[in-house]
Amino acid sequence: MGVCIKLAAATTPNTVIVFVRCAVSLFILLPLLLRRGGAGIRTRRLGGHLWRAGFGILAMYAFFYAIARLPLAEAILLTYSTPLWIPFIAWAWIGEKPAAIAFPAAVLGLAGIALIVKPGLHPIDPLAGLIGAASGILAGCAMVSIRRIADTEPPARIVFYFALMGTAIASLPLPWSWTTPSSDALALLVGAGLLATLGQIHLTRAYGCAPAALISPFTYAAVPISAVLGWWLWDERIDLWSAVGALLVIGTCVLISLWPHTLSHESHRA
Repeated sequence: MGVCIKLAAATTPNTVIVFVRCAVSLFILLPLLLRRGGAGIRTRRLGGHLWRAGFGILAMYAFFYAIARLPLAEAILLTYSTPLWIPFIAWAWIGEKPAAIAFPAAVLGLAGIALIVKPGLHPIDPLAGLIGAASGILAGCAMVSIRRIADTEPPARIVFYFALMGTAIASLPLPWSWTTPSSDALALLVGAGLLATLGQIHLTRAYGCAPAALISPFTYAAVPISAVLGWWLWDERIDLWSAVGALLVIGTCVLISLWPHTLSHESHRA
């Protein structure tokens, strides 16, 4: 998906990219849920879904902005820093007490992000690096908002309402920023939406078949794959400090994912 977005971003505004990506997901998911009847999309948690969609769309804007301006692997990695932030977001928002490991892991993870972004020293726009890191925080907010509604909402419904509300939210800036994508860019954006939706569906199935702690580390395979693709397509090269930073971020995120959490399940209201 990241390759499709980066290629399309050369000629297409970020707002259009986000809208098409959400619209493609909606087009794919709506028939699947309607086939199950109205019960598949009926919900009493519209407020919770709106929080999830709002944070998710902001994270997507930030992520795609970073992809367009950073080496692909660095943009992917900064967004995948989400596990660093979730314990603290959940603590502040829904009262889940973070495990003790979350604090030192966050410090190491932030050090890794600093090595990747290198404000003032990076040959590529450091603002894009900070926005990429912000996408990880916003994605963490989206994940915590899912936790608030997961007691009554099945995964398929959550994904559907994100696509529906996300498309509506992403359409708001289009009157001021619309540029008709070229046929090549449109094909890339449709491909990105298709790949992202299939990824969501299969990741949801994976989490249903195995413990989250077992599945989560495998998602970081996207980082070395992105590094290879970035080198092959754009001759992007990762310097030593960025490589060390990547190891710190991946290591701490995997550690947080595998560490047994002690959670206080208070304040789980939609």
